[in-house]
Amino acid sequence: MRLAILTGGGDVPGLNSCIKAVVMRAADNGWEILGFRRGWGGPLHYNPDDDGPQGRWIQTLSPDIVRTIDRTGGTFLHTSRTHPGKVKPADVPDFLTGSKHAVASGEVVDCTPHVLAVVEALGIDALIAIGGDDTLSYAAHLHDQGLKVVAIPKTMDNDVYGTDYCIGFSTAITRSVDAITALRTPTGSHERIAVIELFGRNSGQTALISGYLADADRTLISEVPVDIDRLAELVMADRNRNPSHYAIVVVSEGASIEGGEVFEGGSADAYGHRKLGGIGRYIGEFLTQKTGVATVNQQLAYLMRAGPPDSLDRMVATIFANLAMQQLESGQSGVMMALRDGNYTTVPADTCIQGEKRVDVNELYEPSAYRPSVRYALNKPMFLY
Repeated sequence: MRLAILTGGGDVPGLNSCIKAVVMRAADNGWEILGFRRGWGGPLHYNPDDDGPQGRWIQTLSPDIVRTIDRTGGTFLHTSRTHPGKVKPADVPDFLTGSKHAVASGEVVDCTPHVLAVVEALGIDALIAIGGDDTLSYAAHLHDQGLKVVAIPKTMDNDVYGTDYCIGFSTAITRSVDAITALRTPTGSHERIAVIELFGRNSGQTALISGYLADADRTLISEVPVDIDRLAELVMADRNRNPSHYAIVVVSEGASIEGGEVFEGGSADAYGHRKLGGIGRYIGEFLTQKTGVATVNQQLAYLMRAGPPDSLDRMVATIFANLAMQQLESGQSGVMMALRDGNYTTVPADTCIQGEKRVDVNELYEPSAYRPSVRYALNKPMFLY
């Protein structure tokens, strides 16, 4: 058996633990394993007809190579937001220009035939894709094209549909809670209002759980537009009640003002996503103008997913890896690893595109108060949704 593995999308802590576990089990089985580098950019840019070194896009993996990688965060294979099925003409590798394996379709080029040709040329029997819903949706597409694929969900947003948990979420929450707690020091010392913006894209769960565990005064999530005048009144009341005369507001980067749009910038990536961010600064400046109280504005951003994984992410990453290998050993493919109702399981690979995973506002949030509400926890999953 010859396997390939790749990591796509944003990096999260735990990816290296997952890669290591796959490689070690493959070695125990006597299987070969290749690592595509830079996500789907690896098979897109690999040229089967080039006899020269192509280490930028692919490398052989062994226990010696991965022995220490689980001690660090990120992904040693590197990553990208490449979508081989929707490549901009300017980004198509030169060697594919005019090739039958690069099919123009409107304003993009579908290089899926090339990816499948690369897999065949390298003698790859199955591929393990580790990523969020974008990376995994393309993996599911390749499975439909005949490639044996096993998917492992990761994203610090924890928003891949079909699993209660994704690699990276616990560490992101831990980092966020620690930072929010630390920011109480300067905010309280100067009697200010702290507005702390968190990654999370269009799911408010990172903000919801972080704000809940850090006991923030108000938490703004992507699923509930904000009446900013009412927010100012609530926050000033919070500040006045606090003996140290300060208040903490946690904001999801995907939050919006009532009647307004989310704050986005830059050009769209290969999956149609523009960068989110800026809502925290906007709210902070408004609160200062409205209340006369200075604000501490802080975007945690990449710090939420920086550094090594916590123990929970290390454990889930390792077990997802072994579960994925178990599927391949038993002849199974076309599945995504998942945690459901506290149990490790699998679901069809295309489950990630069958719906959206968002905060259940009715069960977990008080929209009029802009704060988490977890009054009933019986039979809820560990991370509430």
